[in-house]
Amino acid sequence: MIDALRARKRIAPFVRRTPLVESAWLSNLAAARVWLKLESLQLSNSFKLRGAFNAVIARLERGDITPRSTLVTASAGNHGRALAAAAEAFHLPLVVFTPADAPQTKLAAIRRHGADLHAEGRDYDHAEVLAKKFASDAGAAFISPYNDADVIAGAATIALEILEDAPDTDMWIVPIGGGGLISGVATAAKSIAQTHTVIGVEVEASCAFQTSVRAGTMVHIVPGPTIADGLGGNSDPETITFGFIQRFVDRIVTVSEADLKSAVLGLVEAEHLIAEAAGAAGIAALIGRRIEEVRDRHVVVIVTGSNIDRDRLKSLL
Repeated sequence: MIDALRARKRIAPFVRRTPLVESAWLSNLAAARVWLKLESLQLSNSFKLRGAFNAVIARLERGDITPRSTLVTASAGNHGRALAAAAEAFHLPLVVFTPADAPQTKLAAIRRHGADLHAEGRDYDHAEVLAKKFASDAGAAFISPYNDADVIAGAATIALEILEDAPDTDMWIVPIGGGGLISGVATAAKSIAQTHTVIGVEVEASCAFQTSVRAGTMVHIVPGPTIADGLGGNSDPETITFGFIQRFVDRIVTVSEADLKSAVLGLVEAEHLIAEAAGAAGIAALIGRRIEEVRDRHVVVIVTGSNIDRDRLKSLL
């Protein structure tokens, strides 16, 4: 909790305290009280802003980087956009590697913040390899979107806000990509009460952590195509998030592409909210009835982002 509290103080001038709203639609569907934590309304339209700003500010405080340092990252889009905003705020050069087919809305935002964008990865895994090699060759500072203690601490600030706004929360539903978000949120939730239930959500096409938890070690998978671009791909085999997930996450469920489409559409129809498919994965788990123990619980679902291309949204609608 100390790291999360420090992170909260660091990033307060740069991030928005996002709304926590009760959903009558999902409460009726799940026979529970369900709230939505709308990180989709964050300033960068995803939760990634919290970890990005905390990582940059913490490194400057420790002297790990200087005002002349070059930063490098890999991203499916949202972390790249968030880190670009942080780098711009502190006048730091940033190089971002993404998949070539990353959503244009995310790529345009990265460019708008002045980062040097390399949208040339075959997929996220390839983009991460390219970014790490570039950082090593250039002597630059690589900031992972998930495998980084400062990024995780920034993500944990979401849990602090939820616990203040809805102290009766006893179930947390959190999408899993690289695991940074759920690592921070689960650590904070369990530090308050071990009785809290933390459910991770992956997509059926790319469930690296569910597979790895069952095996007891990180397992390399072959990810399939998914509309949840922020949740696809493998994590660093030595990622620190795996240990957090093993220790603090009670269960990981998977959702189908049909569940994801229904979740995006349902948010528009019932809540008049826009989310990208990865951001709506927790809602997809409720719609697909993937969580058996939800009835009569006080549930928070984190809606992680809304950076979706117009054509993709149009096709889903």
